[in-house]
Amino acid sequence: MDEQKKLFALDIGTRTVVGIILEEDGGKYHVKDIVIKEHAERAMLDGQIHDVPAVSKIIAEIRDELEVKHGPLNKVCVAAAGRALKTERSKTSITIKGKPMMQKQDIIHLELSAVQQAQAIAAEKQAAEKSYYYYCVGYSVLYYHLDGEEIGSLIDQQGDEASVEIIATFLPKVVVESLISALQRAGLEMEALTLEPIAAINVLIPPSMRRLNVALVDIGAGTSDIAITDLGTVTAFGMVPVAGDEITEAISDQLLLDFPLAEKAKRDLHVSDTITVTDILGFQSEISREETIEKISPALERLTNSICEEIVRLNNRPPKAVMLAGGGSLTPGLPERIANRLGLPANRVAIRGIDAISGLHLPDYTDQGPELVTPIGIAIAAKKAPVQYCTVYVNDQPVRLFEVKNLTVGDCMLAAGIKMNKLYGKPGLAMIINLNGQSITIPGSHGEAPVITRNNIPSALDEEIKSGDSITVSKGHDGLPAEVCIKDLIDEVPEKTITINGKQYTIHPAITCNEKVAPLEQTLADRDKVVCTVPETVEEILTILNLNNLLNELKPFRISINEKETFLPRHSGKLYKNGLEVNCHSIVDDGDNLRIEKGNTLTVKELADIKQLKLQESIPVIFNSKKIELSRGILEFQREGAVLTEDDVISAGDAITILKKPRSPFIFQDIFSHVNVDMPASSSGGFILLKNGEQTSFHESVEPGDHLKIVWPAINNKHSTIKQS
Repeated sequence: MDEQKKLFALDIGTRTVVGIILEEDGGKYHVKDIVIKEHAERAMLDGQIHDVPAVSKIIAEIRDELEVKHGPLNKVCVAAAGRALKTERSKTSITIKGKPMMQKQDIIHLELSAVQQAQAIAAEKQAAEKSYYYYCVGYSVLYYHLDGEEIGSLIDQQGDEASVEIIATFLPKVVVESLISALQRAGLEMEALTLEPIAAINVLIPPSMRRLNVALVDIGAGTSDIAITDLGTVTAFGMVPVAGDEITEAISDQLLLDFPLAEKAKRDLHVSDTITVTDILGFQSEISREETIEKISPALERLTNSICEEIVRLNNRPPKAVMLAGGGSLTPGLPERIANRLGLPANRVAIRGIDAISGLHLPDYTDQGPELVTPIGIAIAAKKAPVQYCTVYVNDQPVRLFEVKNLTVGDCMLAAGIKMNKLYGKPGLAMIINLNGQSITIPGSHGEAPVITRNNIPSALDEEIKSGDSITVSKGHDGLPAEVCIKDLIDEVPEKTITINGKQYTIHPAITCNEKVAPLEQTLADRDKVVCTVPETVEEILTILNLNNLLNELKPFRISINEKETFLPRHSGKLYKNGLEVNCHSIVDDGDNLRIEKGNTLTVKELADIKQLKLQESIPVIFNSKKIELSRGILEFQREGAVLTEDDVISAGDAITILKKPRSPFIFQDIFSHVNVDMPASSSGGFILLKNGEQTSFHESVEPGDHLKIVWPAINNKHSTIKQS
């Protein structure tokens, strides 16, 4: 047999180790020999070698047995157990408010950040392990979210927050290293390496079928390994710790059989309607397939539910079809239950044996069931698509990767332990400005994307790499702090041109920063308070134009009379806007014409008339044959202590005090306040005062209608002149 064409493969399982010899001839494979041995002790646990010497011993026994027929065997194809894979879900969010629309590289960066988070979660579950002790063998996106709402794609989207939820599968580095150690101890060199689920998929689901969403379930003795294909690739791996042994144990319990006989009964149920068994008490009985399935139904339900729940978790929905492989797939009634549980037609769930492997020839004595799919698949897949190590250099540091898929620049960065969420530059510091009482946040400039090169050529995260590539990753520059000036905050600086009493004025806004007048070009600092006010009312405009004299004219004419406020609207100024009377709180628009009329003056006498106050009292008398009025004031008007006359002007805001004078009768002497009496030149100075023809005195009271005279002896009274006051 040509050494170049001979393939030696090992399937190192939890309970057994299978050695197989295949011969390749023109693309076809011939099974030449198969050796199966069980572990003598518990050397494997959950797909990981726990006792290297014990596993190495059984490997050496299989090699020695095969070498007897096929000559020296120095190299072997092996697989890392699918149940050693770690699958984790992770969700990562980033703030995109105010940032440019998301592009493909931004989304890949977000996805890889989520993968790295899942990688850290896997590492946290194992003490003293770091995230880069795990190889990412694949991930798929479950959901994209934009502002909390699920969305099909984030490309060219804008919002406040973007997030991605992924499911990623990892292979612990120690699994591979312990496998290599066991082989070396047995004197074998690893010729090729694959993963058990990939081995089964490569022989049962060729690449042309992987565009279909199919779940492959390899049901072994202790675990059930699951792989999902979709869109032309393997999207997820998983494992549940429930498999064929649980069904065998259920049959053993229900039918009182020892484990080997229960295992045989399980296989017989797959092909026969009835089985004959002898229990541990020696009684032989015949039992139907339906009755047996009914007895073990609880165990079947547990197995079915565990497998289906993991499929839906990995795929996020039921797949289009399910393929079952491995010895545990022969469990009676399992395909039907899985189809029902996933809501699939019965013909969409099927058991696939090695007879489904195209181009494979078997000896007539070889069992063609599903239990040999994985061992044969390991040999074929490891030769056709071996998983190898490659070494790349990330920032001049060597990084070894496990090639379970086409490796990308992003994979290299994950393996190097580079924190994906630290690569983008931080946004510049924002500032908060208070504009007219409202807080405005001014963001800094965006942080820059990282600079990634592969072999000194700019590279993208999803660009494929080759062994020996040199990758350089430089963190993006941080953004600059926010910078803004006043005019940047004000969209348009408004102005008004108005006319006031025939004169044109241009009104500009008043701008202050921290209560100080500021120009539009002033650069602002964090927490600055900017107030931009545009005069709107007549009062505001007259104030900003310093036309206080006109503003005073429009104030209500109020005075205080004996400490009581009095409003006199007739004496207030008048305001007209475009010919219509308005008040000083009226809004003024561009182009308006204002006219302000002064209020009427107010004298003491006018005030007395308005308030219906009598300033004087009078009585009529006859003096020297002429009728006159004697009068005197009965009220006194004072302003700040000064006595006012009837003609004095009262201004708005004056405090007026009105006092009543004491009342007393008029006397003869009061006549001299109203007439001028000239004494005749020839008079000796003597005179006589007469009231109603009778002599009287200066202090004699006078009543209305009295006749009063001054008589100068020996002098005719015609020399007296009377002056009316």
